[in-house]
Amino acid sequence: MASWNPDAPRSCDCFVSVPPASAIPAVIFAKNSDRPRDEVQEVVFVPASTHPPGSRLQCTYIEVDQVSETHAVILSRPSWLWGAEMGANEHGVCIGNEAVWTKEPVGKGEALLGMDLLRLALERSRSALEALHVITGLLERHGQGGSCREDPAPFCYHNTFLLADRTEAWVLETAGRLWAAQRIREGARNISNQLSIGTDISAEHSELRTHALAQGWWGGQSAFDFAQVFSLTQQPVRMEAAKARFQAGRELLQQQRGGITAEVMMGILRNKESGICMDSGGFRTTASMVSILPRDPTQPCVHFLTATPDPSRSVFKPFIFGAGAAPAPQVVSPTFGAQDPVRTQPRFQTQVDRRHSLYRGHQVALGLMESGQDRGQQLRQKQRDLEQEGLEAARRLLAGEWAPPPQELGALFQAFVERESQVYG
Repeated sequence: MASWNPDAPRSCDCFVSVPPASAIPAVIFAKNSDRPRDEVQEVVFVPASTHPPGSRLQCTYIEVDQVSETHAVILSRPSWLWGAEMGANEHGVCIGNEAVWTKEPVGKGEALLGMDLLRLALERSRSALEALHVITGLLERHGQGGSCREDPAPFCYHNTFLLADRTEAWVLETAGRLWAAQRIREGARNISNQLSIGTDISAEHSELRTHALAQGWWGGQSAFDFAQVFSLTQQPVRMEAAKARFQAGRELLQQQRGGITAEVMMGILRNKESGICMDSGGFRTTASMVSILPRDPTQPCVHFLTATPDPSRSVFKPFIFGAGAAPAPQVVSPTFGAQDPVRTQPRFQTQVDRRHSLYRGHQVALGLMESGQDRGQQLRQKQRDLEQEGLEAARRLLAGEWAPPPQELGALFQAFVERESQVYG
């Protein structure tokens, strides 16, 4: 694992466009997952399931009560943990999370990771608002905590979330067990590694303001500005870097307001000048996702996932929930059972090779593309051509020009993964 500088930029960026900011009658969601440079992110499909009363569920570090029914989900996740950085469910709910540091201390005790909360919400909700209730309920009951990297030295943080469905989006920002949320009914919004909810609070923890008063962070006379009250007085370097990235992301969204499409979102995620597409020391963008959530409930949602690092040199491949949906083995990492370093105590004392087969092929191709050789340029063109096929398939599907059987739609992601694997040889 690469060495860590405590002040090095640590980042993710989430974006959402709600009509009329979108070019089509759809909510469009996007996220870059920026993680430790050598970390492998896999794409996992988990079908809907039922569970007997009294069932317990093992998350990354702790167990929680299982619910009677869980929904089908597609997840992009660091392959060593249970939760996910981003994902969607069969009901058109999408969620991405961000690391954040506030005046509330970050404990090192093991609880639910923000990534666990994200997956739990996807498995248990039919709307963005319901997902928000799932996260806040679990947060208040179990708290958040535990190391968020696969390394003996702990790396802990609290979380913000962007939640979206076919009709709206929510920003949920947390500080320990406390939280504030903002509803987004129209327009474009982004989040980064900082608090961004000011006085426009749509819902909040019942003790949020009394706690701020008791700590002396808010006098009770002025308007309650969540970001101002709970943000660190002196921001570390990593948080200052997030400010510039957040502003750049907001400007990129504003430039395209009214014309935002999946391709526009992919372009934003590939923007290196802003730092949104990250490649800095021990950190880089390890996976990316863009989703189209049509307002028309009869139309399918289309989710594009890379499963590989650096979206500027990766393929966004379409996934659609359908009867034929199944795991794509080329983007699923190997498992190590009880001997996995995340399960043995003390944790993370050894390292294992978690690379899935598409990751391995992509790493070879990435080296060629970065070298500027003719072979690398040819590979990049093949990537672009394959991605355009996926975007065109989504366009035709949503325009009613293509109506394949559900079995074929469900197998679409697997087909594109196989074709990309063939590109890399």
